[in-house]
Amino acid sequence: MLKAYIVDDEPLARDELKYLLIRSEQVQILGESDCIDDAVAAIRELKPDLVFLDIELAEDNGLSLARQLETLEPAPAIVFATAYDEYALQAFELNAVDYILKPFDEERIQKSLGKIKKMQKLGNKQAPVQSSLNHHRNGKLPVMIDERIVLLAIPDIVYLESTEGKCNIVTLSQTYKVADPLVVMEKKLQGAKFFRVHRSFIVNLDHIIEIEPWFNSTYNLLLNDGSKVPVSRTYVKELKQLLGF
Repeated sequence: MLKAYIVDDEPLARDELKYLLIRSEQVQILGESDCIDDAVAAIRELKPDLVFLDIELAEDNGLSLARQLETLEPAPAIVFATAYDEYALQAFELNAVDYILKPFDEERIQKSLGKIKKMQKLGNKQAPVQSSLNHHRNGKLPVMIDERIVLLAIPDIVYLESTEGKCNIVTLSQTYKVADPLVVMEKKLQGAKFFRVHRSFIVNLDHIIEIEPWFNSTYNLLLNDGSKVPVSRTYVKELKQLLGF
């Protein structure tokens, strides 16, 4: 049976989660806290297998607790249980094994517990998540789409476009709409073959097939999926140096 600890500053949310975990008959709940200081002390002493952790706590952010828990030996598996989907990628970069949105769904809880048990059988609770930290090495970019983590093949990404504070990721096969702004995606793609050519566009250099001169010393980039992306004057000089034209 899995041993769990719950960290959430909402009593009703804790009660709901406890109820669903007890119903699963797979979890023994060792304790609960509504703040990080109490949680750290209790988790060090009780050594749970997994911690269900909210992100927006009254006096702190659950992400900081996750960083502290990474240093424990053994480190518990972390399942973020929160009402906010915008932290999903940060959570997985911190080795979270799952990310569950409120209000809790019993079937979703069961899937999470099943995932953790499979990891335990493999003898490495966090191995599947570690790979997300090296997405440039394995050619994958994890993005949150409709409460799912989708791994996009980086070479297939043609360009990214900012729209209303969010981001469209255009691949060779389809377009994905993500909640993260363009600047966040730009940081995640650092080190890959992507270059910002406009305040609203980042392109994959490997997909450029033609550079078209345009008005006022600007350019358009023709991409191999048929798209046309503008290059603003701000980025022209650096692009010229980068591509040698």
